[in-house]
Amino acid sequence: MTTQMDHIEIGLLVTRFFRAMDERAFQPGWARDYLTDDARMVAPVGVFEGAEAVRGTEEALKRFARTQHMASDLLTDVDAGSDTARASWNALMVHIHHEGDDPLFTVGGRYEAELRRTGEGWRFSRMAVEAVWTTGRPPVLTPA
Repeated sequence: MTTQMDHIEIGLLVTRFFRAMDERAFQPGWARDYLTDDARMVAPVGVFEGAEAVRGTEEALKRFARTQHMASDLLTDVDAGSDTARASWNALMVHIHHEGDDPLFTVGGRYEAELRRTGEGWRFSRMAVEAVWTTGRPPVLTPA
């Protein structure tokens, strides 16, 4: 059962995380405000774990000149008697390519996340994004 305060805190975490990505606020240690040390991120550009989750996020965003991530329809479920939760939300993700005649790439997607309550507040321990639809020119992905 999720309390209203848990729902608000998790919603603020989602909002702050999206804002940090769009502002490219990647100072050393930036991810401690959002991710656990053992975080696992699953995205169309790859799967990243631990410290690689941070680098994977940064590298994916560097493919674009600008981005704007918007979240809506947040659902949260805190496990009673534990410090874990699940959350899901819809996202509209707008990407602007560095160059080209067709600079806009837009994704409508859904995020699924697991969270852990830490001494500093809620943090993402697992996060996956699934593209539901896209429009525009996608980035060129290099094979792993």
